[in-house]
Amino acid sequence: MRLHHKAIAAAASSLLLALTACSGGGEDAKGEKLNRDELAAKAEYNPQPRADVKEGGTFTEALRTVPDNLNALHADANTDTVELWKLYNPQLQYLSEDGRTSWNKNYVTDVSDEVSGGNRVVTYTINDKAEFNDGTPIDWRAFEALWKASNGKSKKYAPALTEGFSLITSVKPGKNDKQAVVTYDGPWLWWESQFKWLMHPDATKDATAFNTAYTKSSHGEWGAGPFRVKKLAPGGTTAVFERNPHWWGEPSKLDRIVVRAMEYSAQINAFRNGEIDAVQAHSAEDLAQIKGMKNIETRRAADLSVAFMHVNASSPKLRDPDVRKAVQLGVDRATLQKVRYDGMNWEAGLPGMITLYPFQKGYRDLYAELGGGYDPEQAKKLLDEAGWTVGDGGVREKDGKRLELLFPVIGDAPYDKNVSVALQAMLKEIGVDLKLDHRNSQAYADTYTKQDYDVFLMNWGTLAPDENFFYFCYFYCSDTGYTDQRTVDTYAPKVQEIGRATDKQKAVDAFIKTEKEILGTWQVLPMYNAPKIWAVKKGLANFGADLFFFGPQADIGWQKAA
Repeated sequence: MRLHHKAIAAAASSLLLALTACSGGGEDAKGEKLNRDELAAKAEYNPQPRADVKEGGTFTEALRTVPDNLNALHADANTDTVELWKLYNPQLQYLSEDGRTSWNKNYVTDVSDEVSGGNRVVTYTINDKAEFNDGTPIDWRAFEALWKASNGKSKKYAPALTEGFSLITSVKPGKNDKQAVVTYDGPWLWWESQFKWLMHPDATKDATAFNTAYTKSSHGEWGAGPFRVKKLAPGGTTAVFERNPHWWGEPSKLDRIVVRAMEYSAQINAFRNGEIDAVQAHSAEDLAQIKGMKNIETRRAADLSVAFMHVNASSPKLRDPDVRKAVQLGVDRATLQKVRYDGMNWEAGLPGMITLYPFQKGYRDLYAELGGGYDPEQAKKLLDEAGWTVGDGGVREKDGKRLELLFPVIGDAPYDKNVSVALQAMLKEIGVDLKLDHRNSQAYADTYTKQDYDVFLMNWGTLAPDENFFYFCYFYCSDTGYTDQRTVDTYAPKVQEIGRATDKQKAVDAFIKTEKEILGTWQVLPMYNAPKIWAVKKGLANFGADLFFFGPQADIGWQKAA
């Protein structure tokens, strides 16, 4: 989830490797240095103006799944959901490579904000031409509908997040229906991350529509943008998007975009066989298979994500924070990073927090400050003191129960399997029996939402520099986050108070202080960061390893010959 999420979440699924500010690096399959500082400061996606992109053609890519729920704003959403969603739904923002926001004038011609009476008031002026594919005008009601579905007041809705939305006191028309005036309770510094997308009012008219409509159909008629759905079904194997004749902006350069669902293990072969035009390289094996191919190129940048391990405090055997700490101290993250990136010549310092990447200003290794790190002897001591004594086969026992922990392994990627086996061996050394449970990619949403695990490796990613602060409570102190109810009850009010700050730096400092406290409950373990590497057919424009960049979908295509 880029999550975001977890965006999100999981974003899940996806958030991989951020880069440290110290020197060092490695080599990719072409022998080029993977320097962390350089990757954190550049993007490679072949940016081209529209005039230099061919008219027509098809771009074919792959995702692990076409999810069973295609609502990207629902709690079940993951990275694949978001990637499909953004191809045919209103996207209000663009981002530069360094994360500066601009507004998509096809939807909003002007956005202004002010603080009045201590409250943030944001006014969105909507393009007169903007409408959903079924002819419904995009107006203030679309903002209101998304707010009501996401503000958390009705427990019947299951939104991806309530952050910010819960602070909104009203959404009203301005000078006419084509102007939305959004008023917050307090100054809410991160308002720019609020309305990135919009939904058709019919999709949010009640909880049943919001929660289940996209499990039965893609609802292309509720979309808007340069592409429309030609073929897309929840849980399907192939999605096809084509030029949208209802689009009022500049038309897409491509005739169509095709998305195929396949496990990572099949994606590289599909790329080698010319079945897809781009593939993300996740391992040395992937890079080795790409090496030597003609008419391709690799594009690299920092990946805006962090892999983390959730130690589930809601699980009976893990309610004791000392036991959770012991489990974390039994994890040799440096070795796991080497296992995960074996053969990629990638070396990077281990992350110490979630809300800032190591290459961002203000980053601190909070985990080290707390005394976290690989220390199996201390882990054994903590387990002894918690009453878990070594029993048969070296597995600890207490009150007649063995210290067995369920660890789901999602998908069939060899590197995930290698990491899970290595982690299992590490925890065995401290007397923990990690039970590996292999599940297919479609099982991710249920595994996460039902918390059907004791320990689970996930990824968390974001799209913009400030988003981790925007999503802070979603991650750390919400019912859909990665901490138990006691932590939620303790920290949600504190985070809400931080959200009322008027000085951004003071708010950031307060977030970091709070994150350190929450990491000290030993429920979240930052694992490792990494580069993003795409292999693409030569000539693919405006696509690849893009850092924060997100531009017009209509500009993706094939570059004209020089």
